[in-house]
Amino acid sequence: MAPSIDPVRRKKVLKVIVISLLLDLISFTFILPLFPRLLEYYRDVEASSPIAADGSATLLQTTFGYLNRYKEAFERKIDSRYDIVLLGGALGSLFSLLQAIASPLIGTLSDRYGRRTALLLSMSGNILSVLLWVMAVDFRTFVLSRVVGGLSEGNVQLATAMATDISDDESRGSTMAMIGACFSIAFTFGPMLGAYLSSIPTVAQNPFATAAGVSLFLIVTETIYLYFCLPETLPSLAGRDGDAKATGGAEKSEDDQKQEEPTRRTNSHFLLNATHFVFLLFFSGMESSLSFMTYDLFAFTSSNNGRLLGFIGLVASILQGGVTRRLPPLLAVRIGVVACLAAFALLARLQTVSMLYVAAAFLAMTSSTVVTGLNSLSSFEAGARERGGKLGMMRSWGQLGRGLGPVLFTSVYWWAGREVAYKLGATGMAVVAVAVFAGLKTPARTEGAQGKKGGVEKKEL
Repeated sequence: MAPSIDPVRRKKVLKVIVISLLLDLISFTFILPLFPRLLEYYRDVEASSPIAADGSATLLQTTFGYLNRYKEAFERKIDSRYDIVLLGGALGSLFSLLQAIASPLIGTLSDRYGRRTALLLSMSGNILSVLLWVMAVDFRTFVLSRVVGGLSEGNVQLATAMATDISDDESRGSTMAMIGACFSIAFTFGPMLGAYLSSIPTVAQNPFATAAGVSLFLIVTETIYLYFCLPETLPSLAGRDGDAKATGGAEKSEDDQKQEEPTRRTNSHFLLNATHFVFLLFFSGMESSLSFMTYDLFAFTSSNNGRLLGFIGLVASILQGGVTRRLPPLLAVRIGVVACLAAFALLARLQTVSMLYVAAAFLAMTSSTVVTGLNSLSSFEAGARERGGKLGMMRSWGQLGRGLGPVLFTSVYWWAGREVAYKLGATGMAVVAVAVFAGLKTPARTEGAQGKKGGVEKKEL
Protein backbone atom coordinates (compact mmCIF):
# COMPACT_ATOMS: atom_id res chain seq x y z
CA MET A 1 0.00 0.00 0.00
CA ALA A 2 1.26 3.49 -0.79
CA PRO A 3 2.03 5.46 2.36
CA SER A 4 -0.41 8.22 3.20
CA ILE A 5 0.33 11.58 1.64
CA ASP A 6 -1.03 15.02 2.28
CA PRO A 7 -3.78 15.82 -0.30
CA VAL A 8 -2.27 19.24 -1.03
CA ARG A 9 1.13 17.68 -1.72
CA ARG A 10 -0.47 14.97 -3.86
CA LYS A 11 -2.28 17.57 -5.96
CA LYS A 12 0.95 19.53 -6.42
CA VAL A 13 2.94 16.49 -7.52
CA LEU A 14 0.19 15.33 -9.87
CA LYS A 15 0.09 18.77 -11.49
CA VAL A 16 3.84 18.63 -12.13
CA ILE A 17 3.58 15.11 -13.56
CA VAL A 18 0.78 16.08 -15.95
CA ILE A 19 2.42 19.28 -17.22
CA SER A 20 5.81 17.62 -17.73
CA LEU A 21 4.27 14.64 -19.51
CA LEU A 22 2.31 16.89 -21.86
CA LEU A 23 5.47 18.82 -22.78
CA ASP A 24 7.42 15.60 -23.22
CA LEU A 25 4.83 13.73 -25.29
CA ILE A 26 3.88 16.65 -27.52
CA SER A 27 7.57 17.02 -28.33
CA PHE A 28 7.88 13.27 -28.90
CA THR A 29 4.88 13.09 -31.28
CA PHE A 30 6.14 15.85 -33.59
CA ILE A 31 8.10 13.33 -35.64
CA LEU A 32 5.41 10.68 -36.09
CA PRO A 33 3.63 12.04 -39.21
CA LEU A 34 6.97 13.17 -40.70
CA PHE A 35 8.65 9.77 -40.99
CA PRO A 36 7.68 8.90 -44.61
CA ARG A 37 8.72 12.31 -46.01
CA LEU A 38 11.74 12.54 -43.71
CA LEU A 39 13.10 9.17 -44.84
CA GLU A 40 12.28 10.03 -48.45
CA TYR A 41 14.37 13.19 -48.07
CA TYR A 42 17.42 11.33 -46.76
CA ARG A 43 17.00 8.69 -49.47
CA ASP A 44 16.88 11.29 -52.22
CA VAL A 45 19.89 13.13 -50.83
CA GLU A 46 22.13 10.20 -49.92
CA ALA A 47 21.05 6.89 -51.41
CA SER A 48 21.15 8.12 -54.98
CA SER A 49 24.46 9.94 -54.56
CA PRO A 50 27.58 8.32 -56.04
CA ILE A 51 29.74 6.33 -53.64
CA ALA A 52 32.89 8.18 -52.56
CA ALA A 53 36.11 7.75 -54.51
CA ASP A 54 37.65 5.69 -51.70
CA GLY A 55 34.75 3.24 -51.91
CA SER A 56 33.16 4.28 -48.63
CA ALA A 57 29.38 4.55 -48.54
CA THR A 58 27.06 6.49 -46.28
CA LEU A 59 25.04 4.67 -43.64
CA LEU A 60 21.89 4.99 -45.73
CA GLN A 61 23.62 3.71 -48.87
CA THR A 62 24.85 0.70 -46.91
CA THR A 63 21.37 0.16 -45.46
CA PHE A 64 19.72 0.18 -48.88
CA GLY A 65 22.45 -2.15 -50.16
CA TYR A 66 21.49 -4.73 -47.53
CA LEU A 67 17.82 -4.06 -48.26
CA ASN A 68 18.28 -4.75 -51.96
CA ARG A 69 20.09 -8.02 -51.22
CA TYR A 70 17.22 -8.97 -48.92
CA LYS A 71 14.75 -8.24 -51.74
CA GLU A 72 16.72 -10.42 -54.14
CA ALA A 73 16.12 -13.40 -51.85
CA PHE A 74 12.46 -13.36 -52.92
CA GLU A 75 11.36 -14.56 -56.31
CA ARG A 76 8.74 -11.93 -56.91
CA LYS A 77 9.54 -8.28 -57.63
CA ILE A 78 8.83 -5.89 -54.75
CA ASP A 79 8.03 -2.24 -55.51
CA SER A 80 10.84 0.04 -54.29
CA ARG A 81 8.36 2.45 -52.71
CA TYR A 82 7.89 -0.13 -49.93
CA ASP A 83 11.53 0.37 -48.98
CA ILE A 84 10.50 3.44 -46.99
CA VAL A 85 7.91 1.36 -45.13
CA LEU A 86 10.47 -1.25 -44.10
CA LEU A 87 13.11 1.34 -43.21
CA GLY A 88 10.60 3.21 -41.04
CA GLY A 89 9.70 -0.02 -39.26
CA ALA A 90 13.37 -0.76 -38.62
CA LEU A 91 13.94 2.68 -37.07
CA GLY A 92 10.88 2.29 -34.87
CA SER A 93 12.18 -1.09 -33.74
CA LEU A 94 15.63 0.30 -32.98
CA PHE A 95 14.24 2.99 -30.67
CA SER A 96 12.01 0.57 -28.77
CA LEU A 97 14.64 -2.16 -28.41
CA LEU A 98 16.97 0.38 -26.83
CA GLN A 99 14.12 1.34 -24.51
CA ALA A 100 13.71 -2.32 -23.55
CA ILE A 101 17.35 -2.34 -22.43
CA ALA A 102 17.23 1.00 -20.62
CA SER A 103 13.84 0.86 -18.87
CA PRO A 104 14.71 -1.66 -16.11
CA LEU A 105 17.92 0.23 -15.41
CA ILE A 106 16.09 3.55 -15.15
CA GLY A 107 13.44 1.98 -12.90
CA THR A 108 16.02 0.41 -10.58
CA LEU A 109 17.96 3.67 -10.47
CA SER A 110 14.79 5.48 -9.39
CA ASP A 111 14.15 2.91 -6.62
CA ARG A 112 17.64 3.42 -5.25
CA TYR A 113 18.36 7.13 -5.74
CA GLY A 114 14.89 8.61 -6.16
CA ARG A 115 12.46 9.39 -8.97
CA ARG A 116 13.56 13.01 -9.26
CA THR A 117 17.25 12.18 -9.77
CA ALA A 118 16.50 9.48 -12.33
CA LEU A 119 14.11 11.74 -14.23
CA LEU A 120 16.53 14.65 -14.46
CA LEU A 121 19.26 12.33 -15.76
CA SER A 122 16.79 10.99 -18.32
CA MET A 123 15.88 14.52 -19.42
CA SER A 124 19.56 15.33 -20.02
CA GLY A 125 19.70 12.48 -22.51
CA ASN A 126 16.48 13.66 -24.14
CA ILE A 127 17.92 17.13 -24.67
CA LEU A 128 20.99 15.64 -26.38
CA SER A 129 18.79 13.43 -28.55
CA VAL A 130 16.62 16.29 -29.85
CA LEU A 131 19.68 18.54 -30.29
CA LEU A 132 21.13 15.88 -32.61
CA TRP A 133 17.88 15.89 -34.60
CA VAL A 134 18.18 19.66 -35.02
CA MET A 135 21.70 19.10 -36.39
CA ALA A 136 20.78 16.04 -38.51
CA VAL A 137 21.84 17.12 -41.99
CA ASP A 138 22.58 13.46 -42.79
CA PHE A 139 20.96 10.13 -42.04
CA ARG A 140 23.77 9.00 -39.74
CA THR A 141 23.20 11.91 -37.34
CA PHE A 142 19.45 11.28 -37.40
CA VAL A 143 19.98 7.62 -36.44
CA LEU A 144 22.35 8.70 -33.64
CA SER A 145 19.58 10.97 -32.37
CA ARG A 146 17.19 8.01 -32.20
CA VAL A 147 19.79 5.86 -30.42
CA VAL A 148 20.42 8.46 -27.71
CA GLY A 149 16.68 9.02 -27.31
CA GLY A 150 15.99 5.30 -27.00
CA LEU A 151 18.58 4.86 -24.27
CA SER A 152 17.55 7.91 -22.24
CA GLU A 153 13.76 8.29 -22.49
CA GLY A 154 12.36 7.54 -19.04
CA ASN A 155 9.70 10.18 -18.51
CA VAL A 156 6.70 7.92 -19.05
CA GLN A 157 7.74 5.04 -16.79
CA LEU A 158 8.94 7.41 -14.04
CA ALA A 159 5.73 9.41 -14.26
CA THR A 160 3.84 6.13 -13.80
CA ALA A 161 5.98 5.23 -10.77
CA MET A 162 5.51 8.71 -9.25
CA ALA A 163 1.75 8.59 -9.83
CA THR A 164 1.67 5.26 -8.00
CA ASP A 165 3.81 6.66 -5.17
CA ILE A 166 1.25 9.38 -4.45
CA SER A 167 -1.90 7.23 -4.87
CA ASP A 168 -3.65 4.80 -2.58
CA ASP A 169 -5.41 1.71 -3.88
CA GLU A 170 -8.70 3.58 -4.25
CA SER A 171 -7.35 6.41 -6.42
CA ARG A 172 -4.71 4.52 -8.39
CA GLY A 173 -6.88 3.65 -11.37
CA SER A 174 -8.04 7.23 -11.91
CA THR A 175 -4.48 8.52 -11.45
CA MET A 176 -3.18 6.12 -14.10
CA ALA A 177 -5.98 7.24 -16.39
CA MET A 178 -4.72 10.82 -16.08
CA ILE A 179 -1.36 9.66 -17.42
CA GLY A 180 -3.17 7.96 -20.28
CA ALA A 181 -5.07 11.19 -20.90
CA CYS A 182 -1.74 13.00 -21.32
CA PHE A 183 -0.90 10.56 -24.12
CA SER A 184 -4.25 11.17 -25.76
CA ILE A 185 -3.99 14.98 -25.58
CA ALA A 186 -0.43 14.88 -26.90
CA PHE A 187 -1.44 12.67 -29.81
CA THR A 188 -4.31 15.07 -30.55
CA PHE A 189 -2.13 18.12 -31.02
CA GLY A 190 1.49 16.94 -31.35
CA PRO A 191 1.34 15.27 -34.79
CA MET A 192 -0.68 18.11 -36.32
CA LEU A 193 1.73 20.70 -34.88
CA GLY A 194 4.72 18.67 -36.08
CA ALA A 195 3.26 18.45 -39.59
CA TYR A 196 2.62 22.21 -39.61
CA LEU A 197 6.12 23.04 -38.40
CA SER A 198 7.65 20.78 -41.04
CA SER A 199 6.02 22.94 -43.72
CA ILE A 200 7.79 26.10 -42.53
CA PRO A 201 10.84 26.85 -44.72
CA THR A 202 14.12 26.26 -42.92
CA VAL A 203 17.76 25.51 -43.71
CA ALA A 204 18.16 23.54 -46.92
CA GLN A 205 20.42 20.98 -45.25
CA ASN A 206 17.66 19.98 -42.81
CA PRO A 207 14.13 20.91 -43.91
CA PHE A 208 12.75 19.48 -40.66
CA ALA A 209 14.88 21.70 -38.41
CA THR A 210 11.95 23.95 -37.43
CA ALA A 211 9.98 21.03 -36.00
CA ALA A 212 13.14 19.73 -34.31
CA GLY A 213 13.93 23.17 -32.87
CA VAL A 214 10.49 23.61 -31.31
CA SER A 215 10.74 20.08 -29.94
CA LEU A 216 14.08 21.00 -28.34
CA PHE A 217 12.53 24.12 -26.80
CA LEU A 218 9.74 22.04 -25.21
CA ILE A 219 12.19 19.49 -23.79
CA VAL A 220 14.44 22.17 -22.29
CA THR A 221 11.40 23.94 -20.80
CA GLU A 222 10.23 20.67 -19.30
CA THR A 223 13.63 19.98 -17.74
CA ILE A 224 13.82 23.43 -16.12
CA TYR A 225 10.27 23.05 -14.81
CA LEU A 226 11.03 19.65 -13.30
CA TYR A 227 14.23 20.89 -11.68
CA PHE A 228 12.46 23.69 -9.83
CA CYS A 229 9.01 22.19 -9.18
CA LEU A 230 9.22 18.40 -8.81
CA PRO A 231 9.63 17.08 -5.22
CA GLU A 232 10.84 13.56 -4.49
CA THR A 233 8.01 11.01 -4.34
CA LEU A 234 9.86 7.78 -3.53
CA PRO A 235 8.30 6.99 -0.11
CA SER A 236 11.53 6.42 1.83
CA LEU A 237 13.26 9.54 0.48
CA ALA A 238 10.11 11.69 0.56
CA GLY A 239 9.60 10.82 4.21
CA ARG A 240 13.23 11.52 5.03
CA ASP A 241 13.10 14.95 3.41
CA GLY A 242 9.66 15.96 4.62
CA ASP A 243 7.54 15.26 7.64
CA ALA A 244 9.94 12.75 9.19
CA LYS A 245 12.39 15.55 9.96
CA ALA A 246 9.84 17.25 12.14
CA THR A 247 9.16 14.07 14.12
CA GLY A 248 12.71 12.97 14.67
CA GLY A 249 12.41 10.09 12.23
CA ALA A 250 9.45 8.40 13.95
CA GLU A 251 7.15 8.83 10.97
CA LYS A 252 9.78 7.50 8.65
CA SER A 253 9.99 4.34 10.72
CA GLU A 254 6.21 3.90 10.56
CA ASP A 255 6.21 4.33 6.79
CA ASP A 256 9.02 1.83 6.46
CA GLN A 257 6.95 -0.71 8.34
CA LYS A 258 4.04 -0.13 5.97
CA GLN A 259 6.32 -0.55 2.97
CA GLU A 260 7.55 -3.87 4.33
CA GLU A 261 4.05 -5.34 4.61
CA PRO A 262 3.72 -8.20 2.12
CA THR A 263 1.94 -7.35 -1.13
CA ARG A 264 -1.10 -9.51 -1.72
CA ARG A 265 -0.69 -10.76 -5.29
CA THR A 266 -3.46 -11.82 -7.65
CA ASN A 267 -1.79 -11.76 -11.09
CA SER A 268 1.79 -12.85 -11.66
CA HIS A 269 4.15 -10.25 -13.06
CA PHE A 270 5.19 -12.78 -15.70
CA LEU A 271 1.64 -13.04 -17.06
CA LEU A 272 1.18 -9.26 -17.01
CA ASN A 273 4.54 -8.69 -18.72
CA ALA A 274 3.88 -11.39 -21.31
CA THR A 275 0.44 -9.93 -22.09
CA HIS A 276 2.00 -6.48 -22.43
CA PHE A 277 4.68 -7.86 -24.76
CA VAL A 278 2.33 -9.75 -27.11
CA PHE A 279 -0.22 -6.94 -27.22
CA LEU A 280 2.38 -4.32 -28.15
CA LEU A 281 4.11 -6.70 -30.59
CA PHE A 282 1.03 -6.56 -32.80
CA PHE A 283 -0.40 -3.17 -31.86
CA SER A 284 2.87 -1.30 -32.41
CA GLY A 285 3.35 -3.07 -35.73
CA MET A 286 0.01 -1.75 -36.90
CA GLU A 287 0.68 1.64 -35.34
CA SER A 288 4.04 2.03 -37.05
CA SER A 289 2.65 1.00 -40.43
CA LEU A 290 -0.35 3.32 -40.31
CA SER A 291 1.24 6.48 -41.73
CA PHE A 292 3.05 4.44 -44.40
CA MET A 293 -0.14 2.57 -45.31
CA THR A 294 -2.08 5.82 -45.76
CA TYR A 295 0.83 7.22 -47.78
CA ASP A 296 0.75 4.16 -50.03
CA LEU A 297 -3.03 3.65 -50.26
CA PHE A 298 -4.38 7.22 -50.26
CA ALA A 299 -1.24 9.30 -51.01
CA PHE A 300 -1.58 11.03 -47.64
CA THR A 301 0.72 13.96 -46.97
CA SER A 302 2.26 14.78 -43.59
CA SER A 303 -0.70 17.08 -42.94
CA ASN A 304 -3.20 14.32 -43.74
CA ASN A 305 -1.39 11.94 -41.40
CA GLY A 306 -1.23 14.65 -38.74
CA ARG A 307 -5.01 15.10 -38.89
CA LEU A 308 -5.55 11.33 -38.69
CA LEU A 309 -3.31 10.97 -35.63
CA GLY A 310 -4.93 14.06 -34.14
CA PHE A 311 -8.36 12.46 -34.55
CA ILE A 312 -7.15 9.33 -32.75
CA GLY A 313 -5.73 11.45 -29.95
CA LEU A 314 -8.88 13.55 -29.61
CA VAL A 315 -11.19 10.54 -29.36
CA ALA A 316 -8.80 8.83 -26.94
CA SER A 317 -8.60 11.92 -24.72
CA ILE A 318 -12.41 12.17 -24.56
CA LEU A 319 -12.61 8.50 -23.60
CA GLN A 320 -9.84 8.89 -21.01
CA GLY A 321 -11.52 11.86 -19.40
CA GLY A 322 -15.08 10.54 -19.41
CA VAL A 323 -14.94 6.74 -19.42
CA THR A 324 -11.61 5.00 -18.84
CA ARG A 325 -10.79 6.60 -15.50
CA ARG A 326 -14.08 5.28 -14.11
CA LEU A 327 -13.52 1.70 -15.31
CA PRO A 328 -11.84 -1.06 -13.29
CA PRO A 329 -8.39 -1.68 -14.85
CA LEU A 330 -9.13 -5.22 -16.02
CA LEU A 331 -12.40 -4.21 -17.69
CA ALA A 332 -10.58 -1.36 -19.47
CA VAL A 333 -7.96 -3.79 -20.79
CA ARG A 334 -10.60 -6.20 -22.07
CA ILE A 335 -12.56 -3.47 -23.87
CA GLY A 336 -9.38 -2.15 -25.48
CA VAL A 337 -8.24 -5.54 -26.75
CA VAL A 338 -11.63 -6.23 -28.38
CA ALA A 339 -11.53 -2.77 -30.01
CA CYS A 340 -8.04 -3.49 -31.34
CA LEU A 341 -9.22 -6.75 -32.87
CA ALA A 342 -11.99 -4.84 -34.66
CA ALA A 343 -9.48 -2.26 -35.93
CA PHE A 344 -7.26 -4.97 -37.42
CA ALA A 345 -10.25 -6.52 -39.19
CA LEU A 346 -11.24 -3.18 -40.73
CA LEU A 347 -7.71 -2.24 -41.82
CA ALA A 348 -7.29 -5.58 -43.58
CA ARG A 349 -10.14 -4.68 -45.95
CA LEU A 350 -9.72 -0.94 -46.06
CA GLN A 351 -11.00 0.76 -49.22
CA THR A 352 -12.09 4.29 -48.29
CA VAL A 353 -10.94 7.11 -46.05
CA SER A 354 -14.24 6.82 -44.16
CA MET A 355 -13.42 3.22 -43.25
CA LEU A 356 -9.98 4.39 -42.18
CA TYR A 357 -11.49 6.82 -39.69
CA VAL A 358 -13.83 4.16 -38.29
CA ALA A 359 -10.79 1.94 -37.70
CA ALA A 360 -9.02 4.94 -36.18
CA ALA A 361 -11.87 5.34 -33.66
CA PHE A 362 -11.32 1.73 -32.54
CA LEU A 363 -7.58 2.44 -32.28
CA ALA A 364 -8.37 5.43 -30.08
CA MET A 365 -10.41 3.17 -27.81
CA THR A 366 -7.46 0.79 -27.61
CA SER A 367 -4.96 3.58 -26.93
CA SER A 368 -7.07 4.95 -24.08
CA THR A 369 -7.45 1.65 -22.24
CA VAL A 370 -5.01 -1.23 -22.62
CA VAL A 371 -1.59 0.08 -21.58
CA THR A 372 -3.07 2.27 -18.84
CA GLY A 373 -5.00 -0.70 -17.48
CA LEU A 374 -2.02 -3.06 -17.59
CA ASN A 375 0.18 -0.53 -15.79
CA SER A 376 -2.45 -0.13 -13.11
CA LEU A 377 -2.76 -3.90 -12.68
CA SER A 378 1.02 -4.23 -12.42
CA SER A 379 1.24 -1.49 -9.80
CA PHE A 380 -1.22 -3.38 -7.57
CA GLU A 381 1.17 -6.35 -7.57
CA ALA A 382 4.27 -4.35 -6.52
CA GLY A 383 5.37 -3.11 -3.11
CA ALA A 384 6.54 0.46 -2.57
CA ARG A 385 10.25 -0.41 -2.55
CA GLU A 386 10.14 -2.44 -5.77
CA ARG A 387 7.65 -0.38 -7.74
CA GLY A 388 10.14 1.43 -9.98
CA GLY A 389 11.89 -1.80 -10.91
CA LYS A 390 8.66 -3.75 -11.50
CA LEU A 391 7.12 -1.00 -13.62
CA GLY A 392 10.44 -0.61 -15.43
CA MET A 393 10.44 -4.32 -16.23
CA MET A 394 6.82 -4.05 -17.37
CA ARG A 395 7.81 -1.23 -19.70
CA SER A 396 10.85 -3.21 -20.87
CA TRP A 397 8.68 -6.13 -21.97
CA GLY A 398 6.35 -3.70 -23.68
CA GLN A 399 9.21 -1.92 -25.42
CA LEU A 400 10.59 -5.27 -26.55
CA GLY A 401 7.22 -5.83 -28.21
CA ARG A 402 7.40 -2.34 -29.66
CA GLY A 403 10.92 -3.09 -30.84
CA LEU A 404 10.11 -6.29 -32.67
CA GLY A 405 6.60 -5.36 -33.82
CA PRO A 406 7.31 -2.61 -36.36
CA VAL A 407 10.09 -4.39 -38.25
CA LEU A 408 8.24 -7.74 -38.29
CA PHE A 409 4.89 -6.22 -39.23
CA THR A 410 6.27 -3.93 -41.92
CA SER A 411 8.29 -6.86 -43.31
CA VAL A 412 5.09 -8.86 -43.75
CA TYR A 413 3.35 -5.78 -45.18
CA TRP A 414 6.33 -5.20 -47.50
CA TRP A 415 6.51 -8.81 -48.65
CA ALA A 416 2.92 -10.14 -48.59
CA GLY A 417 0.80 -6.99 -48.71
CA ARG A 418 -1.55 -5.06 -46.45
CA GLU A 419 -4.37 -7.61 -46.21
CA VAL A 420 -2.11 -10.46 -45.08
CA ALA A 421 -0.31 -8.23 -42.57
CA TYR A 422 -3.46 -7.01 -40.88
CA LYS A 423 -5.10 -10.45 -40.86
CA LEU A 424 -2.00 -11.78 -39.13
CA GLY A 425 -2.32 -8.92 -36.64
CA ALA A 426 -5.96 -9.83 -35.98
CA THR A 427 -4.91 -13.43 -35.25
CA GLY A 428 -2.28 -12.24 -32.77
CA MET A 429 -4.76 -9.96 -31.04
CA ALA A 430 -7.18 -12.86 -30.70
CA VAL A 431 -4.47 -14.69 -28.74
CA VAL A 432 -4.12 -11.63 -26.47
CA ALA A 433 -7.89 -11.61 -25.95
CA VAL A 434 -7.78 -15.22 -24.74
CA ALA A 435 -5.04 -14.36 -22.22
CA VAL A 436 -6.87 -11.25 -20.99
CA PHE A 437 -10.26 -12.89 -20.58
CA ALA A 438 -9.10 -16.28 -19.31
CA GLY A 439 -5.84 -15.53 -17.49
CA LEU A 440 -6.00 -12.13 -15.78
CA LYS A 441 -8.07 -11.45 -12.67
CA THR A 442 -9.22 -8.39 -10.77
CA PRO A 443 -6.46 -7.60 -8.24
CA ALA A 444 -7.07 -8.18 -4.55
CA ARG A 445 -6.92 -5.06 -2.41
CA THR A 446 -4.22 -4.81 0.21
CA GLU A 447 -5.13 -5.41 3.84
CA GLY A 448 -4.94 -1.67 4.59
CA ALA A 449 -7.44 -0.74 1.90
CA GLN A 450 -9.77 -3.49 3.02
CA GLY A 451 -9.62 -2.28 6.60
CA LYS A 452 -10.83 1.15 5.54
CA LYS A 453 -14.03 -0.46 4.32
CA GLY A 454 -14.61 -2.46 7.50
CA GLY A 455 -13.67 -5.77 5.93
CA VAL A 456 -16.65 -5.88 3.54
CA GLU A 457 -14.52 -6.29 0.43
CA LYS A 458 -12.35 -8.84 2.22
CA LYS A 459 -15.40 -11.10 2.57
CA GLU A 460 -16.24 -10.67 -1.10
CA LEU A 461 -12.74 -11.71 -2.06
